[in-house]
Amino acid sequence: MNTLDWIGVDWGTSHLRVWGMAGGAVIHSAQSDQGMGRLNASEFEAALLALVADWLPAAKITQVLCAGMVGSRQGWVEAPYRAVPCTPLGDTLVRAHTHDARIEVHVIPGLKQPRPADVMRGEETQIAGYLALNPGWDGVICLPGTHSKWVHVSAGEVVSFQTFLTGEAFALLSEHSVLRHGLSGWDAAGFAQGLEQGLERPERLLARLFTLRAEGLLDGLAPALARARLSGLLIGAEIASAKPYWLGQTVAVLGAGALSRLYVQALDGLSVPVTAHPADETTLAGLKRARARLLQQENLCAN
Repeated sequence: MNTLDWIGVDWGTSHLRVWGMAGGAVIHSAQSDQGMGRLNASEFEAALLALVADWLPAAKITQVLCAGMVGSRQGWVEAPYRAVPCTPLGDTLVRAHTHDARIEVHVIPGLKQPRPADVMRGEETQIAGYLALNPGWDGVICLPGTHSKWVHVSAGEVVSFQTFLTGEAFALLSEHSVLRHGLSGWDAAGFAQGLEQGLERPERLLARLFTLRAEGLLDGLAPALARARLSGLLIGAEIASAKPYWLGQTVAVLGAGALSRLYVQALDGLSVPVTAHPADETTLAGLKRARARLLQQENLCAN
């Protein structure tokens, strides 16, 4: 019977996902909505234990490797950013204080770029995982999401990156702006229309956004078409702005579900060599790499 060796954690702003590991094999998994945004510093340990307490052996200390916003200034413990260019993972993790003697929690630092100013937390672990699964790979990694990122990778290092507020802008516009009155559902034809407009004339984005409202009032634009076109406009404008990253490059899209498929569709339409890879797979591979480095450092210290 497999015995728990360690626990991997992906702790974002809105979610918490955990994997119980026996070596490199997943033997438990769980998730909750207890993301960093819902917690103060004193509540992280309880949120983690709510998912993993039943997995923990009583007679030993279990190491927990955490990636994501858990290491932010508002998180469990601040894990200072590492400056690019650098490898996605460094040799130093940050210990978080715990009350439960059964766990030893380590947090993976994020990355920073001084000019133009940019930061990431969590994505560095996905990047490390992708490189572990694809040794020697060079190119550009796209990570769609609330804050989409385009990352230039060469010789095993993150050279530079750029973040776009695309996902958050879609949420704000569709739920809190005047556009919300005419948006619901999804029609793929609307996405294709918006994508074409966003790619062709990204400088017209703000005007195109209000056109959605006007067409709804004057022409009865279907809410499903309008919502999908909004997404296409935003993603199209992002990809047009990210052209210095993807032009002439091979692109790997790391993400889950429908959103990643939209990015792949858009890039494929531009004849960009693009592949898609599940976010869980790359995150877990990155956590495994971080665990291996931690063990290596402990062995060096012991010797």
